[in-house]
Amino acid sequence: MLNKIKVTLIHLLSAIQTGKIYSPEHPKFHEFIEQSHNSLQEVLKEKKELVIGIVEDELAWEDEIFFDLSQKLRSLVLYLQERGIERIYFNQSLNKNELEKFITFLITPKVDFPKDPLEYLSAQGVKNIRVGKIRTLADNQKEKSKTSVERIKQYENSLKIVSQSFDKLLNEEDIDYPDLRFNILNVMENFMGRHQELLNLMSVKKKDLVTFVHLLNVSILSMYIASKLEFSKDDVLDLGIAALFHDIGKISISLRILKKKSKLAEDEFLKIQDHTILGTKILTRYIDMLGILPIVVSFEHHMRYDLKGYPKVDFPHTPHLASYIVSLCDVYDALTQRRTYKKDYPPIEIYNLMIKEKGKLFDPKLLTKFFKIMGVWPIGTIVSLSNRSIAIVREANERDVFRPVVEVISPKNRKGTIDLLKNNDISIKKSLNPFSEGKKYLDILEADSP
Repeated sequence: MLNKIKVTLIHLLSAIQTGKIYSPEHPKFHEFIEQSHNSLQEVLKEKKELVIGIVEDELAWEDEIFFDLSQKLRSLVLYLQERGIERIYFNQSLNKNELEKFITFLITPKVDFPKDPLEYLSAQGVKNIRVGKIRTLADNQKEKSKTSVERIKQYENSLKIVSQSFDKLLNEEDIDYPDLRFNILNVMENFMGRHQELLNLMSVKKKDLVTFVHLLNVSILSMYIASKLEFSKDDVLDLGIAALFHDIGKISISLRILKKKSKLAEDEFLKIQDHTILGTKILTRYIDMLGILPIVVSFEHHMRYDLKGYPKVDFPHTPHLASYIVSLCDVYDALTQRRTYKKDYPPIEIYNLMIKEKGKLFDPKLLTKFFKIMGVWPIGTIVSLSNRSIAIVREANERDVFRPVVEVISPKNRKGTIDLLKNNDISIKKSLNPFSEGKKYLDILEADSP
């Protein structure tokens, strides 16, 4: 695979150079486009996407940096850097016409180069190539200074894309899968591992978006757990999309039934249970685009570990690991979302409720691993300590899920980081709801957020 990618990079450079020397209309240019497209197809037969980035002035793919080709590809690196391109995504559905438009776009003189390359490419009909930036250590430092307003805007933009995708699926319209996958990748990079922080910041005012907030959060949580379980990047993204659409059947059911305050009639209850089958039927129409995993997860996510859930099947069946992960994250987010209700479920109560379902609703090994990753007090939780300090949870401890690493934020004279695993004299007394007693500490969190 590595050699194929090296060949692909060389062919891309050759196509760019040929386009600059001749013109996009010249037969020689089309010859090199053909060559470049063929080499890309060889790679994309084995991978759903190819992501090429620039790391410290070198071209890279995943963990490989092409030092041996640095001199030969130096001009390509400089060429991309001058145009503000640090990362290129090639999707499996790429066609030769798109590649030709992309190379023609790259050889545009710098003075005429569009300010928003991604928007320009989309307008040109290039759907299977995306360009963007690489998150570096410097970017992570900038991320620390981001205001809550910026983060909310970023999240709301993702929410908008999710809502639009659902509308198209429910209306049986074509969806822009490369764009969806690209945005799920951005969600993964920007929000993975920040579930509690999102809950601290987000207060959804539009009732019609509440469901999509939950689905996006389940997607983020599922990808985070999968990454910690060392799934490949492709598998993490596939799971993220499956998690996003796992409840599409429920969304398609009449809002009159879902929002009914009185007790559901038996036929209405059965109709809601049928949402797993309905979702499967909807997603089957998009199997060529989305793959099989969303269909599997939609069908299985309510089966339970003990198989006492639904739908019932007439043959021995063990649900897919992805279905178990989504089911677990679905319940966890639903419980944590109750923070603004009269009945507030603090983290310790959520832990106790879910542990009671070990081996019944949830796969016991997966549930144990889930809380080792998340901790009982997830990262970003505002907590009151036994020494009367207020702290923010910064890191989970796998060796003891009850004793994370915390950062004291109040009072000022006690500020500092404490590993509760190594300090038995201090413990967490309770969590503070960020929408009530913990609200006054949110400004401090926004200033110090990692």
